[in-house]
Amino acid sequence: MRIAVLGLGIIGSRAAAHLRKNPDHQLRCWNRSPKGIEGEIHDLARAVEEAELIALYLKDGPAVREVAGRVFETVAGKAVVINHSTVDLATTYWLAEECAKRGWSFLDAPFTGSRDAADGAQLVYYAAGAPLLVEQMTPFLLETGKSVIPCGEAGRATIIKLVTNLVSACTVQALSEGLATAMRHGIEPETFTAAVAGNACGSPLAALKLPTMASGDFEAHFSLDNMLKDSRYVLELAEGLETPAIQAVSKRMAELCKSGLADQDYSSLAAPYLHS
Repeated sequence: MRIAVLGLGIIGSRAAAHLRKNPDHQLRCWNRSPKGIEGEIHDLARAVEEAELIALYLKDGPAVREVAGRVFETVAGKAVVINHSTVDLATTYWLAEECAKRGWSFLDAPFTGSRDAADGAQLVYYAAGAPLLVEQMTPFLLETGKSVIPCGEAGRATIIKLVTNLVSACTVQALSEGLATAMRHGIEPETFTAAVAGNACGSPLAALKLPTMASGDFEAHFSLDNMLKDSRYVLELAEGLETPAIQAVSKRMAELCKSGLADQDYSSLAAPYLHS
């Protein structure tokens, strides 16, 4: 296929690297600020010229609307648009409607998995759209991921992605508080980590994040700023419900972003406790 990958951040750049290995693809990549990546085109119009499939790995709803709007004005033929960006539900519906107006196909396909999963083509995609399109695009998605979970009509994958990120953000805040409290009373981080692993609260997320949280290694796999953005999107979804946990964690993330941690991993929710 003739493919355009738009957005070359932590995930998009790694997805593009995997797609480049397939000799049957003609791949062009683009980023709003040039990254110097192989196959990168600095002009968006050239990047999407004659593209059959356009994969979006952009930061947020405004970025998706701005870039997709330019794509819609540029591409003369029909294309498949797959949105992998985590956005608000309204933006997903907007993309679906704009594609439908033009007779284009649209797949709502955010993912779970951060930097290491993207490195190993181990992303898990949530895929929502026409059942036949999900089936047709599954082999393509499996070039950068390990599984695809069909979710129904467009919009449902966005909802699932946002609510699962809600759980992840609240879990990491709880782990941060538990680790800090245990260490205050002389419990070694390794002991706490082992205890969590053997407890019902243990999870792959805890196993991944606790060791780096204890050591103060907050190199970004998924940034605090991105998780803050997603928390605000999920609060929009939950309007009218009582959601004290994600409200509190969202407020905490906003404070830490303002303090200079925005580009760090969202496990930097633990950072203030390391210096208390």
